[in-house]
Amino acid sequence: MSAAFIFPGQGSQSVGMGKALAETFRPAREVFDEVDAALGQKLSALAFEGPEAELTLTANAQPALMAVSLAVLRVLEAEAGLDLARDAKFVAGHSLGEYSALAAAGSLTIAETARLLRIRGDAMQAAVPPGQGAMAALLGLEFDAAAEAAAEAAQGEICQAANDNGGGQVVISGTKAAVERAMEIAKGKGARRAVLLPVSAPFHCALMQPAADAMAKALAGVDIRAPRVPLVANVHAAPLTDPAAIRDSLVAQVTGTVRWRESMAYMANAGVTAFYELGAGKVLSGLAKRLAEGAEAVSVGTPDDIAAFIARRKA
Repeated sequence: MSAAFIFPGQGSQSVGMGKALAETFRPAREVFDEVDAALGQKLSALAFEGPEAELTLTANAQPALMAVSLAVLRVLEAEAGLDLARDAKFVAGHSLGEYSALAAAGSLTIAETARLLRIRGDAMQAAVPPGQGAMAALLGLEFDAAAEAAAEAAQGEICQAANDNGGGQVVISGTKAAVERAMEIAKGKGARRAVLLPVSAPFHCALMQPAADAMAKALAGVDIRAPRVPLVANVHAAPLTDPAAIRDSLVAQVTGTVRWRESMAYMANAGVTAFYELGAGKVLSGLAKRLAEGAEAVSVGTPDDIAAFIARRKA
């Protein structure tokens, strides 16, 4: 069996995530302690206990989700003998999950990743004043039609396809007025539904250029090491192993489209037959079931999930 390990993005957070892991497994507790120390904040308490409004803030959600993903990985390494260099063909992550994937593959330390994600979250939040931007999910429309709707709606403003999630789900991002125009245009092109998303900023579009500039500066001061496993990058939907190329892709990702459908197709076509989503929620494993027909898709985020993973490896 050829496996890929995939890491969730923003929106997968929920109060209580990682708590049972930390209570059950010492390696998980150590990850949360390391993230707390790196940020000088009890982020673990926020993940475990809330309040939800504070956890959902971009600057908190991003490092917290990474912490849960890496906690799961460390437990699998300790309890199941997992070795990504041996057991994974690729790693990939959705938006912020790309940082989790790089930490998992050894390109960044957990502490470095936590600090970068705090900078990223703060910069993305600050890039656009509240209420001026928006994101919307277009359902039942393929990517090219969604991108056309966004382009038609721009009318001198910003409106772009932000996430190509596959399965007829495309997220658009831009100024609020342009996104609302695109929602109506998309319905005219056959979209089944167009839904405004409850997000605090218009991610993955040109409005995020100030955040991209901030990440270019932050990443320039970090030693990115070659990953032990190729990273299938969001903006390329193809594998990267060169640290300089990875740094460039992380900057481009802030304003670029998350090409998740194509990334999944690349891995499936390269022979991946099992996708393991490590961390909070089940969004990516759900998408994998639709995008990689016949492949196994499993989410691993709780002690019970870890027990099932171990049993599967022994079978």
